[in-house]
Amino acid sequence: MRLIHNMTTIAECPAPELPAASRAIKMAVIGGSGVGKTALVVRFLTRRFIGDYERNAGNLYSREVQVDGEQVTIQVQDTPGVELTDNSIGLPDHVTCSVQWADAVVLVYSVTDHRSFDLIDQLHQSVVRAGGGNMPPVILLANKADLLHLRRVDSQQGPLLAGTLGCSFYEVSASEDYSQVHSAFHRLCCQLAKQPPQASSNPSHNSSSTATEKRRSPLIPRPKSPNMQDLKRRFKQALSAKVRTVTSV
Repeated sequence: MRLIHNMTTIAECPAPELPAASRAIKMAVIGGSGVGKTALVVRFLTRRFIGDYERNAGNLYSREVQVDGEQVTIQVQDTPGVELTDNSIGLPDHVTCSVQWADAVVLVYSVTDHRSFDLIDQLHQSVVRAGGGNMPPVILLANKADLLHLRRVDSQQGPLLAGTLGCSFYEVSASEDYSQVHSAFHRLCCQLAKQPPQASSNPSHNSSSTATEKRRSPLIPRPKSPNMQDLKRRFKQALSAKVRTVTSV
């Protein structure tokens, strides 16, 4: 997995090593704090689950994959957690810009935290406002489905809310099942790959308004580059801990 960094704006994320025929699929992952956004992103892109991440890091991840036979670059913006205050939320500027930058948005809540579920409707409204007339596709992910004894959101509430919002719904466990996480993200990638690129290749001043808006996205604070050596170290520590537990039993 290659990590993108040293960017001046989030709309300027080239993949210089890719062939000219390749295209980028950009996704923003949004949700409350502690719902497992980073775990989901890393699980999808690396198959690994570590379970210990720096919260609110706001990293941008990138990986080259094959989608329906086409070589594409998947760019996933992991945004800081959003909090509910006074029964309302306000998206930070960089989260709003992430929505405007993205081709699709993944809304995440935890089945063990009803407050994170209550955030979803307002987050969706914020996505609609940020997208303006260019509303990106949205999917709803319910994470931590393996923690049955801690469940606080009924299994029927997610599908009902997704139906109200008009988006697809997936209940997954980032820690227990890679296939669930991969299926949700991969289907979204396939959907996006079938759509024509939003940015126009015509260099003239008569380019589409959508492309112009993308190029004029406000500056976003430079995201931190995840320390992959540290992630690998923690992954090995997690595996070692599991081995010690089994041995002691």
